[in-house]
Amino acid sequence: MPMKQSGTADAYEVVREDDDGFGWIAYPEEGMQRASHAFRTDDGVYVIDPVDIADLDDHLAALGDVAGVVLTLDRHERDCAAVARRHDVPVFVPEFFGKTSLDAETKPLRGVLDRFSVIPVVNWPFWNEIALWDDESGELWVSEAVGTVDYYTTGDEELGVHPMLRAVPPRKKLGDLSPGELYCAHGAGITKGATGALQDALSGSRKRMFGLYAKTLKSALS
Repeated sequence: MPMKQSGTADAYEVVREDDDGFGWIAYPEEGMQRASHAFRTDDGVYVIDPVDIADLDDHLAALGDVAGVVLTLDRHERDCAAVARRHDVPVFVPEFFGKTSLDAETKPLRGVLDRFSVIPVVNWPFWNEIALWDDESGELWVSEAVGTVDYYTTGDEELGVHPMLRAVPPRKKLGDLSPGELYCAHGAGITKGATGALQDALSGSRKRMFGLYAKTLKSALS
């Protein structure tokens, strides 16, 4: 897996750009394909787990004024602080995440993101994660629990559960959702057949986990 680069990325891939949101993958040559997203709400634009790119502010301006940056995985501080400082907005952090090392103003993620429900997905000592769900539009953001990159998937999976969650997939947290569009922090996301892909990923997580582990081991040894 290539080393993650830092700084503002000149190279990036746009994975979504419409009236409601903008998504991008910085340094698309990276194996983990770090994806970020921005969603427009009635309160303004919220930027989710951003990795900074050269033209980010222009893309955000097309959506509206930035109201805040949101951290949805405790270890995804990425460029949250830099983007927040540039737009003079806070980073909103779920309270159960605890302390962060962010060099920016932080506020509890409470009473914002008007059209999204906040779903706690993982609450472990070394892993805290939320998902964002808009029941009306059918948009779902899942930061780390599922992804579309090769590291997550095996066989004909379009979407896969994170290798560390394969034995305990978040079925109770995500299994009742029927997304029309699913976006994630690793990979381009899914805009067609998202519900089926999510259900397949969750239901097949355990039975396919050894296939994923074997593929990962083979890749590491090759």
